[in-house]
Amino acid sequence: MAGGGVVHGTADTSRIEAPVTVKAYLMCAFAAFGGIFFGYDTGWMGGVMGMKYYIRQYTHIQYPGPDADSATKALFVLPGWQQSLLTGILSCGTFFGALIAGDVADRIGRRWTIISGCLTFTVGCILETASTTLAVMVVGRLIAGAGVGFISAIIILYMSEIAPKKVRGALVAGYQFCITIGILLANCVVYATQDRDDTGSYRIPVAVQFLWALVLGIGLFLLPESPRYFVKKGKLDEAARALANVRGQPIDSEYIQDELAEIIANHEYELSVVPQTTYFASWANCFHGGLKSPASNLRRTLCGIGLQMMQQLTGINFIFYYGVVFFTSLNTISNPFLISLITTLVNVLSTPISFWMVERFGRRNLLIFGGTGMVISQYIVGIIGVTVGQDKGKDTNKAAVSAMIAFICINISMFASTWGPCAWVVIGEIFPLPIRSRGVGLSTSSNWFWNCIIAIITPYLVDKQYANLSSKIFFMWGSLCIISVLFAYFLVPETKGLSLEQVDRMLEEVSPRHSRSWVPHSTFAAEMGLVEKGIPLGGPTAKQGDSAEETEIETHNAPANKEIV
Repeated sequence: MAGGGVVHGTADTSRIEAPVTVKAYLMCAFAAFGGIFFGYDTGWMGGVMGMKYYIRQYTHIQYPGPDADSATKALFVLPGWQQSLLTGILSCGTFFGALIAGDVADRIGRRWTIISGCLTFTVGCILETASTTLAVMVVGRLIAGAGVGFISAIIILYMSEIAPKKVRGALVAGYQFCITIGILLANCVVYATQDRDDTGSYRIPVAVQFLWALVLGIGLFLLPESPRYFVKKGKLDEAARALANVRGQPIDSEYIQDELAEIIANHEYELSVVPQTTYFASWANCFHGGLKSPASNLRRTLCGIGLQMMQQLTGINFIFYYGVVFFTSLNTISNPFLISLITTLVNVLSTPISFWMVERFGRRNLLIFGGTGMVISQYIVGIIGVTVGQDKGKDTNKAAVSAMIAFICINISMFASTWGPCAWVVIGEIFPLPIRSRGVGLSTSSNWFWNCIIAIITPYLVDKQYANLSSKIFFMWGSLCIISVLFAYFLVPETKGLSLEQVDRMLEEVSPRHSRSWVPHSTFAAEMGLVEKGIPLGGPTAKQGDSAEETEIETHNAPANKEIV
C-alpha cells in the first residue's frame, strides 16, 4: 500500500480500528513508564525535607540534644519558606515545560519530545545530586521540572494517539498507576536512607532518578512515532507504516486502510472548520468558538484545563508533599515516615482497580463518584481534628488520630481509583488533532500550575507561625472537592469506547450530560468521500514551505460533500 497505494475508508462505525493485540498493550504499558518521573519527583522531596541531616545542612541548626525540650525540637525544621520554595520550584519548571511541549511535539514528533524531556531531566538531576546549598538545589529542581513537564504532557498525548479505543482508558490509567509506583519507590528509598548522617541521606534518593531517564529515553528509540502526528504533517506513507506497527497488522490490511482513512478525514474536517494559519493564530485556535457549544475548541480547552486544576485542588498532594511534616504535628505518631509510606502504598494498591472501572463505568461516573467520596472523607478528617482539640493545645487522642489516618487512606483510595487516572484519560481524548498537542500541553501545564500554587501556599496554611490550620485544612480540600463534582457533572463528557475521531462527532451532537447514551452513526471517511474515491498515499503532503502549524492536506470541495483526492 505504501509508495503510491490508495486508502479507502469505511462507512461501518465498528470497523474503524483493528482488533486489540498484545503488542498494543505492551507499547502503551512501556510509554506509561513516564509516570514514574512524575511520581518519584513528587515523593522524594517531602521525605527529604524531614531528614535530620538535610535540615542541618540547609539551616545550619545543630541537632537537638537527647534531653532537649519539645519547644527546642519543634524549632529543628526547615522554615516554611524553604519548604515552599523547594517543593514549588519543581512545579514551576514543569508548568513551563508542559506549556511548550505541545509546540515541540508538533515540530519534532511525540517520541523525540519525550526523549528531549529525559535529557533535560538528567541535567537537572545532576545539579540536584551535586547540591549542598539551597541555590543549587533550586536550580536543579527547576531544570528537572522542565524535563518532567515535557514528559508528563506528551506521554499522555502519545498514549492516547496509539492506544486502541476499547482499552484506551485502561492503558492511559496505567500512567497514573506508574505515578503511584514512583511515589512509593521514592518513599521506600527515603525510608531506607533517612537515618544516614551524611549527604547520602538525600543524594541517594535523588540519584535513583537517573535510572528512570535512562530506561524511558532508550526505550522510546524502539517505539514507533504516533501515526496521527504523521497525518498532521501530511506524511501519509509514514502514517500508514506507523499505524501498521502499533496495530500489529500488515500495512495493506483493511483495518489499517479504514482507520487511516478515518484519521485523515477527521483531520481534514477539523481543518475545514478551523483552518491552521500563522503560529499565533494556531495558538488562538485553542480558544476558538463559544462557551455554549461542547464541540468548540474553547470549551474543550477550558474543560481540559479545569479537569487538571480540579485534580490538584482535591488536596491529594498535601499528603504526598507534606505528609511527614503533618503526621509529625499530630504528636502521637512515633514514626511519621512509616505512616507516609503506608499512605503511599494505599495509593498504589487502589489505582489498578481503575483499569477495569474506567472502561466498565466510564469516565464521568468515576469522576462524580470519586469526588463525592473525597468530600465525605475529608470532612470527617477535619471534624475529627477539630473535635479532639489538638489545635487548642490539648493532648491528641490516639484513637482519634488513628481514625484520621484511616479516613485519609480512604480519601487517597478514592482519588487513586477515580480522579487520579480519569483526569489524564479525558484530556487525552477530548481535543481534535489540529490542536491536540497544544490542548494536552495547556491542560498538563494547568496541573502543574495548581500543583505549584498548592506547594507554595500549603506551608503557610498549616505552619504554626502563619495560618496554623493544621487538620482544619481538610475542610478546605473537601469544599473544593464539591466544586470538582459539579464540574464533572456539568462539563465533562463521556468518552468511553469511542475513537478519538468519534469523540469529535459526539461533542458536536450532544451535551456532556447526555453523552453517555450517544452512539456512533457515521464515519468521517464516508461523509468526505473516502469510501469510494479513496486517497493516494503518495499524494497529499504538507504544503511546501508550511510550518508545522500550517500543515494541511489538500482537498477539493464537492457540492454535496467533501472528497479528498
